[in-house]
Amino acid sequence: MDTTVFSKVITGLKYEDVKVEDRERTILKELAACVGSLARSKVMEDKRDLWRRHNRLEKTRPVIFCDPENGWNEIITERQMVCKSTLARRWEMDLRMEIFWGEEMGDDRPVEPFFDVPYTVSPDDWGVNAEYRQTESLGSYVWDAPIKDYDSDLAKLHYPELQIDWETTNGCYELAKELFDGILTVRLKGTWWWSLGLTWPAATLRGLENMFLDFIDHPDGIGELLDIISNGFLHKLDCLEKNNLLSLNNDGTYVGSGGLGFTSDLPGQDFDGNRVRARDLWGFSESQETVHVSPEMYEKFIFPREDPILKRFGLNCYGCCEPLHDRWPIVKNHHNLRRVSCSPWIDLERMAGYLEDKYIFSWKASPFDLANADLNENKVRADIKRGFEKTKGCIVEIMMKDNHTIGKNPANVVEWCRIAQEEAAHYEQ
Repeated sequence: MDTTVFSKVITGLKYEDVKVEDRERTILKELAACVGSLARSKVMEDKRDLWRRHNRLEKTRPVIFCDPENGWNEIITERQMVCKSTLARRWEMDLRMEIFWGEEMGDDRPVEPFFDVPYTVSPDDWGVNAEYRQTESLGSYVWDAPIKDYDSDLAKLHYPELQIDWETTNGCYELAKELFDGILTVRLKGTWWWSLGLTWPAATLRGLENMFLDFIDHPDGIGELLDIISNGFLHKLDCLEKNNLLSLNNDGTYVGSGGLGFTSDLPGQDFDGNRVRARDLWGFSESQETVHVSPEMYEKFIFPREDPILKRFGLNCYGCCEPLHDRWPIVKNHHNLRRVSCSPWIDLERMAGYLEDKYIFSWKASPFDLANADLNENKVRADIKRGFEKTKGCIVEIMMKDNHTIGKNPANVVEWCRIAQEEAAHYEQ
């Protein structure tokens, strides 16, 4: 299964999938009851409180978060799965993940007493489509970018419009309430994007290599394309606000490229309790596709088109895999910036000097260490200890994510969390 955040944005379900067999109902209810019991424990409330203090920039010990993403398929294997129908299997996987997080993982992510049903929505349609050729499900792929010539092809583009499959969405929501009411609080909760970064859709529409060359060869064309994407995202936000389709993410919602949204700083003070606006939310942008683009070109082409989007949000996260130490003097000017991604390729000392205790230092540990069947505990401990030493005085969270494999050994994530917790306990502010 796709267990990344993308599976929450585009569900891929059809109305004929909205069914659960009698035997599957029993299994799902039993799993949900276990999740509910975990969520109500004091341990989980203590974890929520830790995140709230951390997100308001209090100096706590480093917060630990582990989401092995596609490594989940090696933790919860086909042999463990009982349900057979499409929707039941997805819900079974979600519930089993929560139970593993609550009983075995050992990080600081709390189990929540909710069962969230996403909207079933079509991918953004910009007016032209890239043709993909993929090796296998979740494997590598290449694509034929549809923007061949700026003069003739930009006119084909339009802003994405919301295309919600209400029959499937409401069907899933009603079925979830029928199954889980009294066990978990069922919520219809929209996750409409992972990132509002501009360069992923730009690279998809124009091609990655072409985009790089265009910064020099076709600056007006790439600028116009980025303007269309930026304005398209702003249009999408307008539509979501107008139709009251946004959901608060000041809870255990995954925000940015790592971290949880728990905060008392959101929603805005004038929030009426009913209509959620972008300014009541965490926002997120990144430009990892331009990792080798100069800070000057980032400042000229990307920043001024990201900024109007991020200005709509109450708090913001920035960055993913791109190391930000060279472009930080520009990135720091983004509105209400709170969480900053520090990828495995970051200069830790430079970023620690930049961020100090004014931002969340969202440190992404290398997932490579978990890709082997046997975890090198000494190396993991030395790396984490060294990182904590270099970030003393910062508001630190350490993330394990972006895993394609965990060496077919679920103990790897458990041991990584144990080591990270032990080193965090010794951390000195």
